Amino acid sequence: MSDELRVVKGAAARLRDGNPEPRVPCVLLLDVSGSMSGDKIQELNAGLDTIRTELLKDEQAARRVELAVITFGGKVEVAQDFALPSEFKPPVLVADGDTPMGAAILRAYELVEKRKARYEASDLDSYEPWVFMVTDGDPTDPAEVLESAIQRIRQADAQDRGRRIAFFAVGVEGANMQRLSRISKRPPLKLRGLSFARMFRWVSQSLTRVSRTEIGDRTLLTSPIADGWGEA
Repeated sequence: MSDELRVVKGAAARLRDGNPEPRVPCVLLLDVSGSMSGDKIQELNAGLDTIRTELLKDEQAARRVELAVITFGGKVEVAQDFALPSEFKPPVLVADGDTPMGAAILRAYELVEKRKARYEASDLDSYEPWVFMVTDGDPTDPAEVLESAIQRIRQADAQDRGRRIAFFAVGVEGANMQRLSRISKRPPLKLRGLSFARMFRWVSQSLTRVSRTEIGDRTLLTSPIADGWGEA
């Protein structure tokens, strides 16, 4: 364990929200590079409102699911740290810059590990975390950074059940799907048109389903293709 994580596990880092429920952490890893401008970024912003609204409809999910948002466009930024749906404030996303996808993936996994350490320090159970990436471009990172990100995904996926981190990749129109298939072990999906709201509704329903299971149980998710927002 790194010195940084040891600090996170200290008493000062415990969660003090008074909520004893196990947590379902999910990082939304969103491309806000210049190519996402126009209708894409508008629909992406609207979709973030959808996920919050949908999660608040289920009392148990509202107490268990935690969302964070990391954006990458010119730079990598934690636009929203982990928060329960009632405290989640969808950031207003603006498209600009290049696509540091690899650096963003590494930041997402770092954020997840820190959050898991805080759960441990607070004696809270947690479900398998999600990292859900949406992008329309090619990564512009140096090759070694992208390779580190790919290896991080592989390492987390190879862990025993309960210690894994589930990585999802969705390509918006213009995305290099062949490149995404090399980054994500789980086959990436292509977004059908600009169905961001439907996609985020699926994410919220899937996280709700996870929150209703026993920790460690397998959760069967609805097919994004059958749900109408994804294409193979």
